[in-house]
Amino acid sequence: MPGNHTSADSRPHVVLGVSGGIAAYKACELLRRFTESGHDVTVVPTESALRFVGVATWEALSGKPVSTSVFDDVSSVAHVRVGQQADLVVVAPATADLLARAAHGQAGDLLTATLLTARCPVVFAPAMHTEMWEHPATQANVETLRSRGALVIAPAYGRLTGADTGPGRLPEPAEIFAICTDVLHRADAAAILDLTGRRVVVSAGGTREHLDPVRFLGNSSSGKQGYALAAVAAARGAEVTLVAANSALPEPAGVKVVHVVSIHDLAGAVQEAAHDVDAVVMAAAPADFRPTERQAHKIKKQADRAAPELTLTETEDVLAGLVAARGADRLPVLVGFAAETGDSTAGVLEHAREKLQRKRCDLLVVNDVGGGAVFGDDDNQAVILSADAADVPVPRGSKRDVAHVVWDQVVLRWGS
Repeated sequence: MPGNHTSADSRPHVVLGVSGGIAAYKACELLRRFTESGHDVTVVPTESALRFVGVATWEALSGKPVSTSVFDDVSSVAHVRVGQQADLVVVAPATADLLARAAHGQAGDLLTATLLTARCPVVFAPAMHTEMWEHPATQANVETLRSRGALVIAPAYGRLTGADTGPGRLPEPAEIFAICTDVLHRADAAAILDLTGRRVVVSAGGTREHLDPVRFLGNSSSGKQGYALAAVAAARGAEVTLVAANSALPEPAGVKVVHVVSIHDLAGAVQEAAHDVDAVVMAAAPADFRPTERQAHKIKKQADRAAPELTLTETEDVLAGLVAARGADRLPVLVGFAAETGDSTAGVLEHAREKLQRKRCDLLVVNDVGGGAVFGDDDNQAVILSADAADVPVPRGSKRDVAHVVWDQVVLRWGS
């Protein structure tokens, strides 16, 4: 439910809750992203959060006064008003203590009171030590909050305080901001978490087929579209496995990432992950051919010897294998990607329709890559083909925008 905007200020109203963890300093960057993109932000820290970042910092960055107590600004009934007028509440970081208090409906400070009165989307970005995140009490609290419609982002894996490393790291502010932007832009609040309870697999990046220990056959895929598909699926509530081929992109928070190199590695990882899932989206660019023989030593260039001839062998078709292996229930929904160019025999869509018929997947996302378009770009545009429905043009936008349209089409398949 949107907040009650006044005519004087139609900017989206965001409440940024900050609880008392060392990652509170990262919320400053998140606040900056909101304010610089035109959002009206009210920062509501807990008292313990102010031990890490003080009131002056929050007020300077937000341009608004900061309160922590339900007894501040009593005349305006702030403990009710702040939540009522919000279009989005995001808590970053959300400590184990804050998650527990929110799950049990406590209202001992302004932040927890705001969470009780808010009728808009609520996003929690947890940050804590691994043992605290994995404790059954915390997991039960997370499930409780999710069951009430809150989006709880799974924490990232990485360096924590001290020498510890593991799941529990606050996702990067840029990623939290992207998720919050997605939530604000989705008109139907009930659809924000429409992938909750679904298990999906996404592949991304380009495989490498080695000629020798140094050289390989590869392609220009950056993995950005596949990573966007995985991140968006996680933000919409899915349990996501991302099979990533040779990508150096940051791992999306809340996504299990399996790193692979070759088409053989990719096929094995996808097939293993695809058991009992609801959808597989093959956004990777797997090699169609590999060298028939891989040399054990670097192939030397010699003046008195001709360049070696390269013999290639076709690789296995991972998507076709998934199609052949699924049962009569036609699950999982299978989505392929086609990076196509037109030629003298046919145009991009004609080639893509032939590919859809040959592979027999449910959906085929077609990119026109003539002139090197799409690869490595932050934006994309596409056409989604299916054998039993009209083509769906996807206008140029961010790769997250494209990912949302793809998942919207998958959701329609689940409902059919």
